[in-house]
Amino acid sequence: MIYRIFSSLALIIFASGAHAETPMSASEFEQYFTGKTMYFEFEGRAFGGEHYMENRRVRWSVENGKCKTGEWYPSGEMICFVYDDDPDPKCWAFYQTDSGIQAFYQNDPTQTMLSVARETTVPLMCLGPEVGV
Repeated sequence: MIYRIFSSLALIIFASGAHAETPMSASEFEQYFTGKTMYFEFEGRAFGGEHYMENRRVRWSVENGKCKTGEWYPSGEMICFVYDDDPDPKCWAFYQTDSGIQAFYQNDPTQTMLSVARETTVPLMCLGPEVGV
């Protein structure tokens, strides 16, 4: 019983501590992310990957290999993304924590949290245009 209480308390402290830190600034984000591909996970499961290019351009892909391009821009303490097929901004607060990079989705009241599971300098592998009859 005591173990459960301490485990729960540790999770609460960790979660609040990660979010209580200052989010990455736009210049910190740009310096860290540019030229890399980050693979994100949500609750331990693959969520998708994004390649961060020069001039704040991005290429996003979910696990199906279909990619979409867009760009990011700072908005206060958030980093917002707009994609060529969806002009509505998707804004995130990025934190560098002891357990790695975490991103909190600001457009959702439940504040979905993604974690960087892996990073590389190899660009995303994107499928070509759909071929069919």
